[in-house]
Formats: sequence, C-alpha cells, structure tokens
Amino acid sequence: MNSTPVNRNVMAKKSVYGAAPETTPEAAHTLSILVDNTPGVLAKIVGLFSGRGYNIESLTVAETDHDQNLSRITIIAKGTQRIIDQIISQLDKQVPVHNVIDLTILGPHVARELALIKVSGQGEKRVEAMRTAEIFRAKVVDTTIDSLTFEATGTPEKIDALVEMMQPLGLSQISRTGIAALPRGNDKI
Repeated sequence: MNSTPVNRNVMAKKSVYGAAPETTPEAAHTLSILVDNTPGVLAKIVGLFSGRGYNIESLTVAETDHDQNLSRITIIAKGTQRIIDQIISQLDKQVPVHNVIDLTILGPHVARELALIKVSGQGEKRVEAMRTAEIFRAKVVDTTIDSLTFEATGTPEKIDALVEMMQPLGLSQISRTGIAALPRGNDKI
C-alpha cells in the first residue's frame, strides 16, 4: 500500500477538457487603407466588415491623390488582435486595395476628428457655452438669436469631453466626421 498522501488541490486544477480558451481583450484599432478611387470600392470594403459581423466605429474616406486616382479610408474597428489581423488579411486580398496599415500597431500616430456642435439657449447658458468652447479651442461658425454652432477639432476624447460639457448648456445637435489619421515622423503609408 502506498502511504504517500495525494495532493488533491493539484489534481483538482486539471481539466479533462484541456486548457480554457485564451481570452484577449478587445481594443480599438485605427486602420488606414489606400484604395483606388473608383465607384463601389467603399461598398466593397464596408461589405467585407458587415459580411463577417465586424463593426465599424468610425469611417472617413476622401481622395488623397488626384493624379493617381487614390483615396484613403480610415476605419476604427474594435476587436481582439486576432480579429484585427483577420480584417487586415481580408482587406489585403481586395483588388482595389493598395495598402492596409494598422496605425495602432505601427506606433505613434496623429488622429483628429472634426465636430459641429449646436447649442440652443440664451442668456447665461449662451455665455457659458462660449466660455466652454474657448477652453476647448472650438470656434463659433454660425450664430442665431437662439443658437450657436461651434466647430471643434481634436482627438475623439477631446470631442467627447466637449460634448459632455455642452450637454447641460443646451446641446441640441452634433455632427462628427470620423477620424483622419497618419503616422508620426517620416513613416509613409
């Protein structure tokens, strides 16, 4: 008979089903995609996301090189690193796509957003809205007797903070462009 005691705590930690699946946190990634500026390209890119159940949190697109007929699409997508890698792999296979870069992984980059923020009100609330806008370096682009419209540019966090401060002052409408981003330094995409 074996008199060695069995350590039941060690045995209890093993699972007959194997190791638990690895859980990695989701994070927002900024993808910069250089594409041909032709009809249907944006629909094709967006269709790739929706067809696989991926959500686009922000999307910006504009022509960047008229002579070469190129546009840059900037997409903010949230997911695990594995999901983001799958997205990039699928985008790289698309015919009108020239280049896909995950700026979040690449390193330091500049990301900015434009917002138009309308605040309705008069008197002290109107004055306070102008003071608040000044702190955030937003400028008045339209005014009526009952409202002010501000233009604000900055990081999404800055825009979010300004919107939050304007809520009690009569925020009535907001329009945001989505993020435009480029790598810092001499890196080109």
